[in-house]
Amino acid sequence: MRITSERRLDAGIIERTFSLGEIPGILWTPPGASVSEPVPLILVGHPGGLRQLYPRLVDRARGSVAEGFAAATIELPGSGERPASASTTQARADLREALAEGERPSEEVVDRLILPLVEQAVPEWRSALDDLLNLPELRGPVGFSGGVIAIATRLAVVEPRIAAAGLFAGSFVPRSIIEEARRVTIPLHVLLQWDDEGNDRQAALDLFDAFGSREKTLYANLGGHTGVPRFAGDDAARFFARHLG
Repeated sequence: MRITSERRLDAGIIERTFSLGEIPGILWTPPGASVSEPVPLILVGHPGGLRQLYPRLVDRARGSVAEGFAAATIELPGSGERPASASTTQARADLREALAEGERPSEEVVDRLILPLVEQAVPEWRSALDDLLNLPELRGPVGFSGGVIAIATRLAVVEPRIAAAGLFAGSFVPRSIIEEARRVTIPLHVLLQWDDEGNDRQAALDLFDAFGSREKTLYANLGGHTGVPRFAGDDAARFFARHLG
């Protein structure tokens, strides 16, 4: 991991940009994080490029830092500054065409769009976690917050350092990922926007039902994809405070 810039935000938050090879990322740490007092880490999931989503990402990071955690994110494959594959571009176009015609995208289209993303992104997240936890001011346990929910589900299955996850059911889920969800055992806090125009609500409910966790909470609100109420973040913060300490 190579640190490419560092600046101090309000409230003493330190923001560092970094790169993992060609993968850009951002790390936010509270002012009290140090070698003698390392803090737990929350990985901030999202659906796109860092530059476009920065206002939302830094807002979420501020919430994590206010609770005493560090927060970090990396750019997804095919988003932002990273090159998109022709197959992914075509799958995204096919999905948008189905939605524009008022149809439910086929499982084949969802698989073509989501599964290659999961296969590439999950190892990248794990590699980022390796390097981040080598920083002396950071420690486990680790949380994962946000989407893409299929990526988060796979991570919860294969990454033992993630102790709890707050997930956003706002993206399409392949049937094979729903089957993988039965192997998830960590505590979960799942946010669902009931009227999300770009999400398959029933698939989200099926995924929640499939999770094998003994502690899992579904937090549903009326409204569309971008209509998440601010108080929903307070409940997510309390969830991570319980499980990451």
